[in-house]
Amino acid sequence: MGMKIGLMSLGDIVDDPVTGHQFSAYERYRMMIEAAEAGDKLGLHGIYIGEHHGINYTFSAPQVLLGAIAERTTNLRLGTAVALAANLDPFRLAEDYATVDVISGGRLELVTGRGNFFVSTYTLFGQAIEDSSARFAEAMDLLCKLWPGSPLQWSGSFRPPITGQKLQPTPIQQQPLPFWVGGGSSPESAKLAGRLGLNLMLPSAFGRPDKFAPMADVYRQSFAAAGHRHQAQVGACWHGWVGADDAQARARFEPRYRAYHAFNTGIIRSVNPDPPPYLIAPFDFGFLTTSGPAIVGGPEAFAERLSKLASVVGADVNLIKMDMGGVPREEYVDMVRLLGERVIPLLQ
Repeated sequence: MGMKIGLMSLGDIVDDPVTGHQFSAYERYRMMIEAAEAGDKLGLHGIYIGEHHGINYTFSAPQVLLGAIAERTTNLRLGTAVALAANLDPFRLAEDYATVDVISGGRLELVTGRGNFFVSTYTLFGQAIEDSSARFAEAMDLLCKLWPGSPLQWSGSFRPPITGQKLQPTPIQQQPLPFWVGGGSSPESAKLAGRLGLNLMLPSAFGRPDKFAPMADVYRQSFAAAGHRHQAQVGACWHGWVGADDAQARARFEPRYRAYHAFNTGIIRSVNPDPPPYLIAPFDFGFLTTSGPAIVGGPEAFAERLSKLASVVGADVNLIKMDMGGVPREEYVDMVRLLGERVIPLLQ
């Protein structure tokens, strides 16, 4: 089996710096559904939708968008990027995504995260950022226990006890659980994923991808020590733009990548009073496309660099974020087609 390649979007709304086109939320949602339909027909692995609250990303309820995509697709895996398990009630979280799993015929890929970088989300929900690790660990433990759909007796620190209730609907997918832990800076999250027998999804971030490789190693060691019978899986997220040729791809991507970088830097400064320096470094297109997380070029160059980056962290699943920075709706769908028709065959 060849490399698994999927789409990822966080739902930024940025005016196109090339044409000046102003995006609406309606247009951002429709372009994801159209891209999912195209990707499904072309054999992409999945589509993964982000979740943010109170900031300028428009995707706040990925389970709803994934439900819509489920009805327009047949084989595409339906994932999150990420669901905020530390902030949400885990019983309600389980119900929402069990519903996606059932509607889609068992195609859910639930990627969860602490979201502890986004201090403002904890403030918005009246939660203490200091509790993020404990909240996340408790939520994931409960989620795993609820998923089989059997009556459960449970008590914890951050929600009322469960006294015999069970998850409805009963999910189609069971073992191994279709769960991923998203994280690349916290050994605790990597160890938790390994201990619970879940998959690990490394983040999409401006910076050197090789800095996430140690977390993948921590995860694999924890997974092996727990003695699980199924295989560990690591996923990675990249920024990408594929064009007809290298020159076209770079010319069209640079202004939009620059716009997304400025948007992202503004978000970072608004949600965290003390961000890591690499997250607010000046925009450097040369660095990002050679030593950073960006993959830009025609199909052959795109496939070659994706293969190289995947090997750096040992990624089994690779998610490509191509819709950022005001990319036009039609151009995004065209890139999805290029990815399926020209890039994926080179990686099989």
